[in-house]
Amino acid sequence: MVHTTASASIATGIIVMKTGILVLGGLITYFSLKAYRNTGSKSLRALAVGFGIITLGALLGGTFDVIFGVGLATGLLIDAILTFVGLAVITYSLYTE
Repeated sequence: MVHTTASASIATGIIVMKTGILVLGGLITYFSLKAYRNTGSKSLRALAVGFGIITLGALLGGTFDVIFGVGLATGLLIDAILTFVGLAVITYSLYTE
């Protein structure tokens, strides 16, 4: 069975979790960027970009679902795509010098 809407309690839970992800992801991105500025390391820059993309994906996925009403599945797809891209960038950051 496919669900395209969320109850009020589920929507509240999504907002709370997405806010937590935004705060923690923002902090990780900030500290990664700060480390990049101190060292000039390309891998730290890529790490910051990767975490920034993942954080953006969580924000957009939740925003599109809850605020714009595009549907739970579409919001989840947006989140998943940007998480995939962010993890690919983080993986790249582990191999670059």
